[in-house]
Amino acid sequence: MYRSHLKRVIDFLGATLALIATAPALLLVAAAVRIRLGSPVFFVQIRPGLHGRPFRMIKFRTMTDARDADGRLAADSVRLTSLGSFLRATSLDELPELVNVVRGDMSLVGPRPLLTEYLTRYSREQSRRHDVRPGVTGLAQVNGRNALTWDEKFAFDVEYVQRHSAVLDVKILLRTVRLVVTRRGVNQPKHATMEEFAGARL
Repeated sequence: MYRSHLKRVIDFLGATLALIATAPALLLVAAAVRIRLGSPVFFVQIRPGLHGRPFRMIKFRTMTDARDADGRLAADSVRLTSLGSFLRATSLDELPELVNVVRGDMSLVGPRPLLTEYLTRYSREQSRRHDVRPGVTGLAQVNGRNALTWDEKFAFDVEYVQRHSAVLDVKILLRTVRLVVTRRGVNQPKHATMEEFAGARL
């Protein structure tokens, strides 16, 4: 019952209430991004959702469009601004994803939506992460976030697919609040964000 119907109802109501409650923060962050980084305020990217179906994920922009001498985008460590680092550390950049939850693209809790080019790189077991809607937060996020290796992260994703329930979702949401306050696991060691996933080990 929870997996098939109730989870979606809770997602819709929870995300709607969260958008109303965080409206002042959304406006302040949007203004700060507009002043510091210019337009666009939002970063919109196609990500794979439930069963790998693409959707447009919305986040606040945290990087500049700085390019190298050859016209290619510079490394994340160069493009990530101090404001962007703050928004990522506090997870404020992810508040617009609540709109994705209301639309039904995402859930409040589930495996984080990754890049579309990773779809062909997963093992059969890892691809099970797409058996549920991607989440704003998830089991991997409360167990290390970007400090985890890819193998560890995917193991938590698959574990969530197997075990997800109302009780587990509540536990993850509560732990997420605590981790946002402590700002743990925002970056992978020696990386500004997270290194690229090269593919499953055979």
